[in-house]
Amino acid sequence: MTVSTKLSNVKAMVFDVFGTVVDWRGSLIGDFTRWGDARGIKADWTGLVDAWRGAYVPSMDEVRKHPERGYLPLDRLHRQSLETLVARFGISGLNEDDLTYMTLGWHRLQPWPDSISGLTRLKRKFTIGTLSNGNVALLNNMAKNAGLPWDLILSAELFEHYKPDPETYLGAARLLGLQPGQVMMVAAHNNDLAAAQKHGLKTAFVPRVTEYGPLQSKDFEANGNWDVVAADFDDLAARMGC
Repeated sequence: MTVSTKLSNVKAMVFDVFGTVVDWRGSLIGDFTRWGDARGIKADWTGLVDAWRGAYVPSMDEVRKHPERGYLPLDRLHRQSLETLVARFGISGLNEDDLTYMTLGWHRLQPWPDSISGLTRLKRKFTIGTLSNGNVALLNNMAKNAGLPWDLILSAELFEHYKPDPETYLGAARLLGLQPGQVMMVAAHNNDLAAAQKHGLKTAFVPRVTEYGPLQSKDFEANGNWDVVAADFDDLAARMGC
């Protein structure tokens, strides 16, 4: 497949991770169900996972609203939300090790079936890396656990700003030694791409229409003027000439 002239100067591709590269919902529900069965803990794991993800954006917004408190990495935010949610869902008898295990579930997320093959193809031609709100340790552990072939880990933690703050997108280009237009943001979320595009990055949309399971209400299709719209990562690799 011929790559369009407007994309010929792309040197690096950075990826949203939660939902775009890995199946956070299915991974966590499966993980906690198996773990709970082994520990004799019965709970509404599906409800907990969905509520935990629902706390994701509000927890980051609190960091933005209160800069005087300092930046908190996502692991800290996840742990704070979890402590509230286990009480709400009536899950009792959990000790410190249990809460740590659950928080680190985000480090153990599994990729979508096309993620590794597509990334491996793209890596032959482009520098590929994360650009995620996950902290560095989370993203590094996930990559090791899931076999994700990143060239580098770029995280909101490095910039002490969460997406969609401009510092994340522009900071990624700066650390790569590239102009924003030489970097392509890949995501399954239209709002992430809109922010990246606003700050000069190229954009690629890959739908993950089962990310939220039956709760999915948006991002079924591209709704912006993105540079590439692909069916999956292997299709993206083909469209980028890999």
